[in-house]
Amino acid sequence: MKRFAHGLVLGKFYPPHAGHHHLVRTARDRCERLTVLVCAASVESVPLADRVAWMREVHPDVTVVGAVDDTRMDLHDPAIWDAHMAVFTEAVPEPVDAVFTSESYGDELARRFGAESVCVDPGRTVFPVSGTAVRADPAGCWDYLEPPVRAALTRRVVVLGAESTGTTTLARDLAGHYRRRGGIWAHTGYVAEYGREFSEQKLAALRARWPEAQWEDVSFTTHDFPLIAETQNAREEAAARTGSPLLVCDTDSFATTVWHERYVGGRNPLVERTADRVAHHLWLLTDHEGVAFEDDGLRDGEELRPWMTDRFRAELTRTGRTFTEITGSRQDRLTAAVTAVDALLATGWDFAAPLPERR
Repeated sequence: MKRFAHGLVLGKFYPPHAGHHHLVRTARDRCERLTVLVCAASVESVPLADRVAWMREVHPDVTVVGAVDDTRMDLHDPAIWDAHMAVFTEAVPEPVDAVFTSESYGDELARRFGAESVCVDPGRTVFPVSGTAVRADPAGCWDYLEPPVRAALTRRVVVLGAESTGTTTLARDLAGHYRRRGGIWAHTGYVAEYGREFSEQKLAALRARWPEAQWEDVSFTTHDFPLIAETQNAREEAAARTGSPLLVCDTDSFATTVWHERYVGGRNPLVERTADRVAHHLWLLTDHEGVAFEDDGLRDGEELRPWMTDRFRAELTRTGRTFTEITGSRQDRLTAAVTAVDALLATGWDFAAPLPERR
């Protein structure tokens, strides 16, 4: 099989899927060096930088570059071809020996690069998927998506609330409900509260020096909370890469801003910036009313629960986050949570339409 010095794969990768990756890997196997050119239009809703980063992560052994191309596609218009080629050759100025595509325009694209055209699985028989199909139904195409794309598309639902208000119970019940739906939903992820693990470690470290120590003897500093927030974000990201289109989180880095108020007082801007780096989609605020306070050895704020519920509500409202308040029995809470999450999933992913094409 003929090998080439420098190959090129070009596409929108909006978003990248298994068919794209098959094309890139096939080209890489036949080239000494391969460049992947990601072209994005300004009207599209996935940033060019994200697509480039995703392709670089999945294909670390190739060169991935990006370019903005705001010219519509018309395979029958030489002037439009010229406009596209100006973008392509500016992004990839070095000579190209082979152009690898699965598209009907591959021969003309290769001719304009002065390269050989190599067609790879034009019938999409190896991976029957397309960017159009993914944009229309990401959940239905989930098995064709790589971890970084899954993480970006996963709908993240946060359960948060004051101490002993059933947040962990609801989060676990909610994740279990979607796992029982089967299929891709069987892998619905659940992310535990890192702040609790951190608290357990603090108490254990104190008891190593003072065996009689109790929870009320543990103290926090403002410097503890950025670590808690960063670790919570990192664990969410890891879970989103391997789970279903839904991730259930038992608290999040946003909630850490209120916990900072609870234990230290005031705000920590670093925690707030950390919270704003993660795109969550729905918060479920568990009410304290009707929930007995259970002291599990890491709680001491029964009298503060009304204040914390009010603070969560106020901050969710102030920051414009979408939230639903959850009350009632355990079953009532799960029913209300499922209703809210189903409504979120029913809204879809709302990809902006790409530029029109005439083929």
